[in-house]
Amino acid sequence: MASVRLIINGESRDMNNARTLTELLIALEMSGRFAIEVNGEIVPRGRYPDFQLSGNDTIEIVRAIGGG
Repeated sequence: MASVRLIINGESRDMNNARTLTELLIALEMSGRFAIEVNGEIVPRGRYPDFQLSGNDTIEIVRAIGGG
């Protein structure tokens, strides 16, 4: 699989195994609940498995923290 360059939380990274948001989270070894924005648009969690990433996408990942 070809590498894709993504901007993740302001950092440019080459990702080899990340064609979708789900694959990106796996490659980054991230688990739990997140809010993810791609190119300024919030992506609903249900779309992560099918949401296709493209080179130079700008991605912001924010971890959801519960509390009270």
